[in-house]
Amino acid sequence: MDQAEALYEAVNQLIRVHQFRDRESICHHNVSVAQCYALETLVKRGPLRLQALADEMYLDKSTTSRVADSLIRKHYVRKSEDPNDRRAVELSLTPEGRALHQQIHAELVAEEASMIEGLSPEVVEGAVTLLNKLTLAARQRLGD
Repeated sequence: MDQAEALYEAVNQLIRVHQFRDRESICHHNVSVAQCYALETLVKRGPLRLQALADEMYLDKSTTSRVADSLIRKHYVRKSEDPNDRRAVELSLTPEGRALHQQIHAELVAEEASMIEGLSPEVVEGAVTLLNKLTLAARQRLGD
């Protein structure tokens, strides 16, 4: 197996494990993984229009709209007038949404900490660097 195929298999397996872990960890908070990613995006980017949220999540606008609507019904996200364009709507976190994100984030980071517990700082730093470079390369290929 060449290096590219080995890398593909390793990343693919990591993504699968994390997706399963995320479903198990996040869903018991009464939100889906997509809803949690939307909360995380709003934490990191601040208030966004629906299309900007869709772009950040790599989803189409209609799927993102359903995700946002469910978070609005659960009182984790609110719609408000965009201060730069009164015709547009902006999505932002409510205090409840921010608190839920903090709780889920803390749980997931604690799990990551337990997974890297026996690794040297150099190995962890190298892994983080590699994953960041792979993410950047993938985003560039997508035109980000």
